[in-house]
Amino acid sequence: MLSVYSRHYLPCPSDDINYKRCRCPKWINGILGSDGPFIRRSARTRSWEKAEDFKRKLEEEYETKEKRLEEASRPEPALVTVKEAVARFLNSKRNENLADSTLDKLITIFEKQFLAWATSYGFTHVTEITTADLEGFRDTWTDGPLAKKKKQERLIGFFYYCVRLSWIKSNPAVLLGRIRADGRPTDYFPAPEFDKIMDATYIYQPKGWVECRNQATRLRILTLLMRWSGLAIRDAVTLERRRLNEHDELFLFRAKTGSPVYVPLPPDVAEALRKIPPGPSPNPRYFFWSGNGSPKSVVGNWQRSFRRLFKIANLRRDDGSLKRCHPHMLRDTFAVEMLLAGVPLEQVSILLGHKSVKITEKHYAPWVKARQEQLAANVRKAWNALDKGSKTPRRKSPSRVKIA
Repeated sequence: MLSVYSRHYLPCPSDDINYKRCRCPKWINGILGSDGPFIRRSARTRSWEKAEDFKRKLEEEYETKEKRLEEASRPEPALVTVKEAVARFLNSKRNENLADSTLDKLITIFEKQFLAWATSYGFTHVTEITTADLEGFRDTWTDGPLAKKKKQERLIGFFYYCVRLSWIKSNPAVLLGRIRADGRPTDYFPAPEFDKIMDATYIYQPKGWVECRNQATRLRILTLLMRWSGLAIRDAVTLERRRLNEHDELFLFRAKTGSPVYVPLPPDVAEALRKIPPGPSPNPRYFFWSGNGSPKSVVGNWQRSFRRLFKIANLRRDDGSLKRCHPHMLRDTFAVEMLLAGVPLEQVSILLGHKSVKITEKHYAPWVKARQEQLAANVRKAWNALDKGSKTPRRKSPSRVKIA
């Protein structure tokens, strides 16, 4: 550690080397760094402040020199192939206990798309890939704006992983331009539309199953369950019978987030759920699932059934165009109807099993009844204030002049 001291002339009244106010020459001595050489040299100034500046300059120069020597002596990291980097990244994500759906998306992006792209363009090691190259990779994406935005975020995360393991020095993906994705406003099924969907279940004809009326009834009960419980389709189709108690209440944990969900069902919906006809491979543990295969496959089967059902319902917008329908809108219908009935946003968030009320607010804030009423009251209040504060009477329309 370096320090400044004064070397006093004979005429100087002070003999204290730490005295700062005299005009005697200032010197610097001490050890550079923690174990550097000992130095003693003139600061070439009579000002203590300038000597302090010179001392800091010496220390900074020494630290910079030491860092350069350390970097020069550090062995170059072994080059990692793109294939190895992708494999280790996906393995680390598996160890994070992510949801299967999230892992499937990561596998699709990095194993099936990114790795295939890198191979086709001759990239062997991750150090070879630049920002310009990643722009070319992004040009191959055919997803919608929101999906592209999410994919770019995951790409940035992959290269951050490579930086943390010292495979590359900087992250080329962070320099990619931001993708703007304006989320679609939440849509739902008002009562008349939901009635049309329910009517469609009575004429629904499933494919490839002899017990067609049983399947139509099961689809109708699943539709009622999702509408009145707010469950996502995966949670609904894998629902266990023990999750419905004798008081017509559901208690389960969401597959996506692990958050607890507790919601009562209308008595007629609960009764229909208990009396649901068996499927082609009934399992006494579940209402809708045979227990065979993966949850992802059973969700896919029921989604195809919903697509046929929505086609039969043929819901139209006011301009006559076909309304885009999907099963998640039943969950949205539950949330929107709760909010329009005056249920607080915080309670709806709990019923939906969201981890944060901010998620609920992001998707459903426009439907909060209390907020709508407050906004309307404030607008009317502003009208009254303007009318009372206006001193200028309203202009009368000029009378027409008759021309002879």
